[in-house]
Amino acid sequence: MLTQVLTALQNQDLLRAQFLLKEILASSPNNLDAMHLMGIVCGMMGRPNEALPFFEQCLQINPQDAMLRFNLAKALSSLQRDGDALEHHQQAAKLDPSNQDIWLNYGRSLDNLRKRKEALACYEKAVSLKPDLMEGWFNKGKILGELKCYDEALNSYMRAYQLRPTEPFLLGIILHYKMLICDWADLDGLYEHIQQNLRNGLKIVEPFGFQGISHSESDLLLAAKIFANERYPLRQAGPILAKPIRKKIRAAYLCGEFRDQATSVLMTGVYESHDKEKFEIFALDNGWNDGSVLRNRMEQAFQEMIDISSLSDEAVAELIKNLDIDILVNLNGYFGEARPNVFARHPAPIQVNFLGFPGTLGASYMDYLIADPIIIPPTSQEYYVEKIAYMPNSYQANDSKRIISDRIFSRSELGLPENGFVYCCFNNNYKITPQTFDCWMRILKAVDGSVLWLIEDNVFAANNLRIEAKNRGVSPDRIIFATRLSLPDHLARHSNADLFLDTLPYNAHTTASDALWTGLPVLTCLGNTFPGRVATSLLSALEMPELITNSMQEYENLAVELANSHDKFQAIKNKLLNHLNTKSLFDTQTYTRDLEDLYQKMYDRYQANLNPEHLY
Repeated sequence: MLTQVLTALQNQDLLRAQFLLKEILASSPNNLDAMHLMGIVCGMMGRPNEALPFFEQCLQINPQDAMLRFNLAKALSSLQRDGDALEHHQQAAKLDPSNQDIWLNYGRSLDNLRKRKEALACYEKAVSLKPDLMEGWFNKGKILGELKCYDEALNSYMRAYQLRPTEPFLLGIILHYKMLICDWADLDGLYEHIQQNLRNGLKIVEPFGFQGISHSESDLLLAAKIFANERYPLRQAGPILAKPIRKKIRAAYLCGEFRDQATSVLMTGVYESHDKEKFEIFALDNGWNDGSVLRNRMEQAFQEMIDISSLSDEAVAELIKNLDIDILVNLNGYFGEARPNVFARHPAPIQVNFLGFPGTLGASYMDYLIADPIIIPPTSQEYYVEKIAYMPNSYQANDSKRIISDRIFSRSELGLPENGFVYCCFNNNYKITPQTFDCWMRILKAVDGSVLWLIEDNVFAANNLRIEAKNRGVSPDRIIFATRLSLPDHLARHSNADLFLDTLPYNAHTTASDALWTGLPVLTCLGNTFPGRVATSLLSALEMPELITNSMQEYENLAVELANSHDKFQAIKNKLLNHLNTKSLFDTQTYTRDLEDLYQKMYDRYQANLNPEHLY
C-alpha cells in the first residue's frame, strides 16, 4: 500500500495519500515509513502542528535518519520555532552533509534568528553542492544585502535570475540593488521592462524598492496590491462588533526599529507626549535593544514594551487580542524588521499604516493611513487602499528633543573647501537617480568652486558616482563623501553645508527634518507620489514655500541662484531659523494631540459600527 501512497503523492493527490496512510497506521501503528510519510503529507497540507507528533514518534525509533531530522526541522521552522529547529538541522547536516536542501533550510532558520553570517555559510555550502540551486543564490543575496555587501548581493541575485527568471519579485530586487550601488547601466530599460510587466499584472517588483524610481501613484498601488496578495494575504476577518467603551483607548505600536533608527528618531517624542489620561500605549518590539539613549526614553514612555521577535505570527496576534488592543499601528509597512502577517490576521479592530512606509500597503486589512493634504491630496485618494486620516499639518512626526552635539567640525577635517558653496544630500544612495544626478552636475558646472557632499552608504556607490561625475564633465574631486557618524555628531556637521539638494521621485524624509532642525535649508521639487511630496509637506509646515519648486528646471535654476545671490540665500536661512520654534513642524506636543484626535475619531467610528472613512 505504501507504493500506492507514493503514487498519490506524485500525482499531488494529498487526500488520497492521507486516506491510505490512515489505513496503514490503523492496522500497523508502528509502521515507521507510514508515520514519516503521514508527517510529510500533513506538512504539505499546511498543517505542520499535526506533522510534528508523527516526526517525533519516528525520531524516538530512528534518531539517525537524516531526512527525518530534516522534515522535523522544516515543520518547526514553518511554525516559526526556528530555535527548536536548529538542533535537528545540525544533526541532519552531520548525518547527510552532501544534501544541499538540508543546508538550505538550516540557513533559513539561522536567517530567521538573525544569525546572518552563520546563515550565509549554510547558503554558500548549499550552492557549492548544487551550483544551480536558485533558492541558495537568492537567499545568499538576501543575507549579503543585510550585511551591506551590496555588490556581492547583486551578483547573487543575478545568478538566481539566470537560473529562474520567473521567480516572483526578483527582477525588482535586482533593480533596487543596482540603485543601491548607483549602477545605472541600462537602468531605464530595466525600469521600463518592470513597469510594463507590472501593468500586465505580473509579480515583478516589491513596493519598497519601486518607490525609489517610480513617478506613478497608480503603479505603486498596483505593486502593493500584487505584493500583499502574494506574500501577505488576509488570514482572517477582523472584529465586527464593537467592544465596551473604556475610559482609555489602548493603542499598540508594532515596529522592528525601537532603537537608534530613523523611525524612532522621529517618534520617540510622540510616545512620550501621549496623554496618559486618555491612552494606554504599548510597544510590540520585533527588533532588539541597542542600549541607546533613544531606547531608554522609549522604554520609559510605554506602559509596556514587549519583545515579540521570537514569537510566531499567530502568537503575536493572540497577544494583541489578550491585551485588548483597540488600535494597532504598523510602523514598518514593507520596510525593516516588519511583521505584515500579524496584521493579516486582523487581531485588532482598527489597524493603521503610519510613517515607516510612505505609501499604501495594498491590503484590505489595513484600515487607515496617516497622511496630510500635501502628500495625499484628495484627488489621489483612489491610489490608496486605506482610508486617509489627515493630519492638519505635516504627517511626519518629529522629536523636539533631538540632540545636536557640541562638537565643532571644520570644513577641512570633513574634506570640504573652505570657501566654496557646499551643496549636500544625505539621502540613501538608492534615491539618487541618473536624472537627479544630471541636474546636480549641471548645478556644479554653473557654480564655480562648488562641491556636492553626499553620504557614503557603500564604497561601490561612491566609486560609481565619481565615474558618473567624470562622464558628465565634472571632476570627481568635487564629489565629497561623508562617513556615517552618531546622529548628534551628524547633525552638528550640517553647519558646514550651505544648501541641501533633495532627490526625486523619492524625497528626503528623516534626512530632510534632520537638515531643517539644524537650520540648513532644503531645496525640493514637488513630486507625483507620496514619497516624492514629503519634503514639500515638511517645508509647508515650516511655512517655507521659497524652497519648494514645481519642476526640475525651476529646482536647478533656484539652486544656482541661491549660491550666487548671498542676500536672497541669507534671507531664506534667517527665516528658516526664525520658524524652527514658532511653526508646527517641530512642535511635538501639538502634533501628538492632532494624532490622538485622529485615533479618537477612528475609535468613535468603530464604536458606532461604522466602516472606516477618510478623516479630516
